[in-house]
Amino acid sequence: MPSAGLCSCWGGWALPLLLVYVCYLLLGATIFQLLERQAEAQSRYHFQLEKLRFLENYTCLDQWALEQFVQVIMEAWVKGVNPKGNSTNPSNWDFGSSFFFAGTVVTTIGYGNLAPSTEAGQVFCVFYALLGIPLNVIFLNHLGTGLRAYLATAERWEDQPRRSQVLQVLGLALFLSLGTLVILIFPPMVFSHVEGWSFSEGFYFAFITLSTIGFGDYVVGTDPSKHYISVYRSLAAIWILLGLAWLALILPLGPLLLHRCCQLWLLSLRQGCGAKEAPGRRPRGGSTAARGVQATPQDFPISKRGLGS
Repeated sequence: MPSAGLCSCWGGWALPLLLVYVCYLLLGATIFQLLERQAEAQSRYHFQLEKLRFLENYTCLDQWALEQFVQVIMEAWVKGVNPKGNSTNPSNWDFGSSFFFAGTVVTTIGYGNLAPSTEAGQVFCVFYALLGIPLNVIFLNHLGTGLRAYLATAERWEDQPRRSQVLQVLGLALFLSLGTLVILIFPPMVFSHVEGWSFSEGFYFAFITLSTIGFGDYVVGTDPSKHYISVYRSLAAIWILLGLAWLALILPLGPLLLHRCCQLWLLSLRQGCGAKEAPGRRPRGGSTAARGVQATPQDFPISKRGLGS
């Protein structure tokens, strides 16, 4: 019955998987709480202390006026306006920034530091995402499927000479290494230099971006005290698309490279064991009959005299 099959499936693998999933979430919540709660309390205390000092230095202001000013700052930040600097700050909706925002929409990164504030912009964003997100998924899946199809139609790897096998494995390893350097190592170095971050912060931004988590705590091109080139955020959006495409390509390559390395290692072990057994090996079955050669009467001629005729 369908209900019996569902119960057996649930009892077979779904329930342990659910327990592992919940335990993983609980573990993450516990560790994040231990690591971040104390820092949050210190930041909260420091902010309240700074507000009290501000009120002491400017006695013409009261608590209510300061809270109103903070509210204005928070509303401006939510709408994507950086409260630092002045009105000459670069626009968040120039073409480069808009292109960067469009990339974060279709890739579902969604940093959260910028969003449409007009009703028309919000409605367009909904329909733009409804079409753009499936298009992005189809594009990335097509890249991965094309690579898997190429690997499937290629000559069988096991039938190739040993030299060709080693060269293919080295080629795959070189491709993965260069891709990691170009996508995950070099861009964080550039972002760290331009934004004034440490390399760990730049690498953190790159990983959070390409994994489409997109916290929004680190976003390129948002510091009003820096003078960016006009295409800086557009280049960052192109890097995001290329990075996601590279991830779609290496997903089938990682397990394939590991599998072929294991095959080469096992083949080397077998050849090594065969080379050790070869000098002391004895031919099995030294007799003629053991070697499968049958004796015939013609092989042993008997004279007539021996028979007494």
